[in-house]
Amino acid sequence: MKSSLYPTWNKTICILFLLLGLSSLAQETKLEHILNDYTNHPERVLVAAHRATNPNYPENSLAAIAESIRIGVDIVEIDIRKSKDGELVIMHDRTIDRTTNGTGKIDDFTLAELKAFRLQFGNDITDEQIPTFEEVLQLTKGKMLLDVDFKLEGEASVRQTFALIEKYGMEDQILFFLYDYPETTQYQKLNKDIKIMPRAYSRKDIRAIRKLDDISIIHIDESYYKDRTMRRLIKSGYRVWINALGKYDSMEGQEKNSGFDALMSHKYVNVVQTDLPEELLNYLRAKKLHR
Repeated sequence: MKSSLYPTWNKTICILFLLLGLSSLAQETKLEHILNDYTNHPERVLVAAHRATNPNYPENSLAAIAESIRIGVDIVEIDIRKSKDGELVIMHDRTIDRTTNGTGKIDDFTLAELKAFRLQFGNDITDEQIPTFEEVLQLTKGKMLLDVDFKLEGEASVRQTFALIEKYGMEDQILFFLYDYPETTQYQKLNKDIKIMPRAYSRKDIRAIRKLDDISIIHIDESYYKDRTMRRLIKSGYRVWINALGKYDSMEGQEKNSGFDALMSHKYVNVVQTDLPEELLNYLRAKKLHR
């Protein structure tokens, strides 16, 4: 009796391990697809969800990020701030007034105090808490890229942020957004494997950024967009990031495809940040511009 059960039991264990392995492989493959598109397929437009915005969950919440993963978003933009006791948390504003059922500045509360508040969605108070950066890393590991909009100042805070990224081995999933491109070299020295995404405010800035080493993506503004300039960037191996936020998202909300058609008339952009990620994904897939 004992010996007859062992083959069945061993077979069951093998099947379980196989299923677990396939599940892990599927998650790895999802990230590999995004990284492959990022590096090797400039013709494919990557979609970045601004603050993980979607119609169902509060901005910058774990639920919103999980929904972004589910619908196939490539990049989620998050905003990093710090609590009174030095913990890295996700919140766009300096205060919690607009987005939670509390009031006050982020850095006036400890993490435990911040966790007692609940995120607001429209007029409703949800069960969602203010996430920590570590919780976001745990949720997104192996699944998507993160655009880290760094709201803090000073190298010590950057080191703290990089240390958490390194803890989870997620250097290849990060786009570290810098408003001031001259800081790029300083922070590249801390970890050469974390991609820095500098913002350019003019074509002059683009020329300066192109002189920097190991930059693969540049955040541009529509105000100085020129086909010739952006075509050169893409042909040189750069990703060109532009925002649909505001103008184009608003147009799209009024008439389907109008905003995205207008935005994509800027044909030499290949990363778009939007507050309408699912709509943009559907639009790009219909035009064979997204896998």
